[in-house]
Amino acid sequence: MTVQKFITYTPFDIDGNQLDINHEIKLNVSETTGNYLLHRDLLRHSSSQKQGTVSTKTRSEVRGGGRKPWQQKGTGRARAGSNRSPLWKGGGVIFGPKPKNSFLKLNKKERQLA
Repeated sequence: MTVQKFITYTPFDIDGNQLDINHEIKLNVSETTGNYLLHRDLLRHSSSQKQGTVSTKTRSEVRGGGRKPWQQKGTGRARAGSNRSPLWKGGGVIFGPKPKNSFLKLNKKERQLA
């Protein structure tokens, strides 16, 4: 959408004296206020297209690992509480993806503007 704006100014001569003539400039300026609504609507649409069903098992969800692999002291090895720790092969995943639904709300009038 373009908007016409009028700018009036008084020019000065080389010596810095104000001239008696007022100049007026007519500008056609494009309004950019609706651009962010287009961006938000695109974000809303793309986020609603996501399936959001990806999932991994954490150390508590992996099967097994109830008993300590070896005693705490005296073996010379590093202490271990479970063989399903994320550091072990076959262990859980640290901060893996979990199912989530991403929903971005856009007001009705904003959506109509976009």
